[in-house]
Amino acid sequence: MIDRSSAPPLGTDLYDVVIVGGGHAGAQAAIALRQEKFAGTIAIVGAEPELPYERPPLSKDYLAGDKPFERLLIRPVAFWAERAIALLPGTRVVAVDAVARLLRTEAGQTIGYGELIWATGGTPRRLTCDGHSLRGVHGIRTRADVDRLLAELPDAREVVVIGGGYIGLEAAATLTKLGKSVTLVEALDRVLARVAGAPLSRVFEREHRAHGVRMLLGAQVACIEGSDTVAAVRLADGGQLRADIVIVGIGIVPEIAPLIAAGAEVCDGVLVDAQCRTTLPHVYAIGDIAAHANHFAGGAVIRLESVQNANDQAVVAARTIVGREARYEAVPWFWSNQYDLKLQTVGLSTGFDDLVVRGDLATRSFSVIYLRGGRVIAIDAVNAVKDYVQGRALVVAGKHIAPADLADTSRPLKELV
Repeated sequence: MIDRSSAPPLGTDLYDVVIVGGGHAGAQAAIALRQEKFAGTIAIVGAEPELPYERPPLSKDYLAGDKPFERLLIRPVAFWAERAIALLPGTRVVAVDAVARLLRTEAGQTIGYGELIWATGGTPRRLTCDGHSLRGVHGIRTRADVDRLLAELPDAREVVVIGGGYIGLEAAATLTKLGKSVTLVEALDRVLARVAGAPLSRVFEREHRAHGVRMLLGAQVACIEGSDTVAAVRLADGGQLRADIVIVGIGIVPEIAPLIAAGAEVCDGVLVDAQCRTTLPHVYAIGDIAAHANHFAGGAVIRLESVQNANDQAVVAARTIVGREARYEAVPWFWSNQYDLKLQTVGLSTGFDDLVVRGDLATRSFSVIYLRGGRVIAIDAVNAVKDYVQGRALVVAGKHIAPADLADTSRPLKELV
């Protein structure tokens, strides 16, 4: 509980736990605290004006108009009131005093905390070239981002997507479905190059081309051209792509400046231990911003940008706060839906030295299994739910399995555990 032995500044709101960030991680932390029978006061402080909501559908269902915003809410408004969780939307924290345990907001308000959970996620990474600030250039991270994009779509025909990761590919698929002419520009020689093997990349490249997406691989952006509004994307080789809208999907920058200023140790994100504690006393960090030593990455310190990671770290932080023993050791998993391809990933393929294609790529139902030193470290399953479900145990165990056995589709993966 909060230390009330010293008087905080006049007008300070005091909470036993303050959660900064209203996304998956922040919402789940509050939920988990109540599930753990935490009886103290809790506040979720969010920079956005909305209630906590799901972000993965933004580049898919919400952008396509298939799901209204109300269906993206993590919980209805009554849920938070019933559990005595205070919501402070539209409130941006700009400074942390880790000694006095005080937060200062952009509006000058002070908020006192007993324990602080930082769960702010990140902002879309900007291009370093000219033109990023032109009207018509968008990132996809918040509801406001997508609403601005939707407002411009009716008058747009030519869309350029910069970045061949999940966000870029999902946006390209959705905008193609909406009848736009889409060109995707990727600096590397294949899409998903940072997270998957070449066989998976080539399948998704073929799928997008089959739906009319123009794929430019190994292409560098020199600048975005226009006066007040975007008109074109200029490539490093001199080529020009006409553009009514540009979507930049090249990753995120963790929103951690107040923690850095307060003295937290960082390593790409905010460095945390197995209990999600930062190097600042009484301060935790969870979700996209939390840099942690991950068993499934060979012990390397990494950040994981996924709903699974956000939820699991939230539970670990909540249990630690209430005094229960907890460690973050969850197996990573991800998913992406593009057209009628459902990709489900378990484990981390970074550093693989061999891979096995299980099934026929042409059938659009297959798996790519990654090995390092003969051990199974990750599986990408495309329209192959059984492989995803059964292969999870292989990844968790780090099993040595002969490639020929992994490739044999007549043998269920559960038989190899």
